[in-house]
Amino acid sequence: MVLETLSATIDETGIYTPQFVEILESLMDSFRAIYGQDIDIAPDTQDGQWLAILAKAIYDSNNMAVAAYNSFNPTYAVGAGLSSLVKLNGLKRKISTYSSVVVRLEGTVGTVIANGAVSDDNANRWLLPPYVEIPYEGFADVTATAGSSGDIRAPANTVVHIDTPTPGWYSVTNQQPATLGAPVESDAKLRQRQAVSTSISAINPASAILAAVLNVSGVERARLYENSSYAADSYGVPGHSIAVVVEGGDVTEIAYAIAHTKAPGTGVFGSTSVVTYDTSNVPNTINFFVLNERQIYFKVTIQPLLGYVQSTAVQVLKAVVQYINELKIGEILYHSKIYAAANLQEESAQLATGMVQSDLDKISSTYDLIEILLSLDNINFRPHNLYVEFNEAGVSSVDNGEITVMEV
Repeated sequence: MVLETLSATIDETGIYTPQFVEILESLMDSFRAIYGQDIDIAPDTQDGQWLAILAKAIYDSNNMAVAAYNSFNPTYAVGAGLSSLVKLNGLKRKISTYSSVVVRLEGTVGTVIANGAVSDDNANRWLLPPYVEIPYEGFADVTATAGSSGDIRAPANTVVHIDTPTPGWYSVTNQQPATLGAPVESDAKLRQRQAVSTSISAINPASAILAAVLNVSGVERARLYENSSYAADSYGVPGHSIAVVVEGGDVTEIAYAIAHTKAPGTGVFGSTSVVTYDTSNVPNTINFFVLNERQIYFKVTIQPLLGYVQSTAVQVLKAVVQYINELKIGEILYHSKIYAAANLQEESAQLATGMVQSDLDKISSTYDLIEILLSLDNINFRPHNLYVEFNEAGVSSVDNGEITVMEV
């Protein structure tokens, strides 16, 4: 059957294009109509191969048209196309970042620390903002940036060394672990941020605050809790107040993002305090939470079946870790739901392994999942749900997991 058109078509339902086989069959029918029905255009003939080359060229051109059409939609745009598209929302793709850590500097009120630097117990150097002044509280919470790029880690209470002694500056410490440096923002994360960014000018102040915070450079994720009642809620958020939990980003920029978008009179609750100034230079203290990461440990027991290979255990391990690391702030890790990831049936398995689902299905058919045990302390492992605080998020790594393969 000769197709009406071999090219991609756009109508009220969107864009669609004929498949390669349809294009090839249409060309073959047209060829027979010209040279006769008895002409030999089998795949192993010169004419048959030439028609296949033409069909492939048309099919590739159609796919390019589809890609160009879809690049106008953030859901489908990729790479540079997506980077250009999100500019319409006032966004730009986040570049790779250095690790950062919120440190508390204690000293005499009025002490000025210029171009200060501190270090952790592993001798990693962390640079303070160029200008820090100790306020009347006697301490200042600021963001220190790693002196070198990469995955620089600093557990809580390890950044305690002053590298640039300054009169009136007594001590430094970090109450939370460092936020690790991130690579260039992926298409998936940029799409998520673009979807949330549409709330920057929202009527709902809570949505606007969250969108503004997520748009701060270096912020990986955030969550906002709102208490509109008169009494404190179950999280301890006072009445008529909000609590913002943030991972990554500069604490000063985060504070100003909250200050510029929150409604007047709305209280702000959190363990990190930053003094901001309005256009009239009036000070305003903004409180929020820096995300606390809770390490999650797990043990998986599997029974090998026909076709099982040793590398399968590694794929299971990566899939479970990916699933845990995708948990939202304050989200419960349900024991029953993690089985899908361990069976390589979650989208997280595709991201962790780089495989398509059809290949993962073949791998998952080579073992039987016997048991999964979870723990928050790496001591007490049980088949139960794991709960974290509202300002925490579960995280894991391949070092936190253990795969046991039963004897055949």
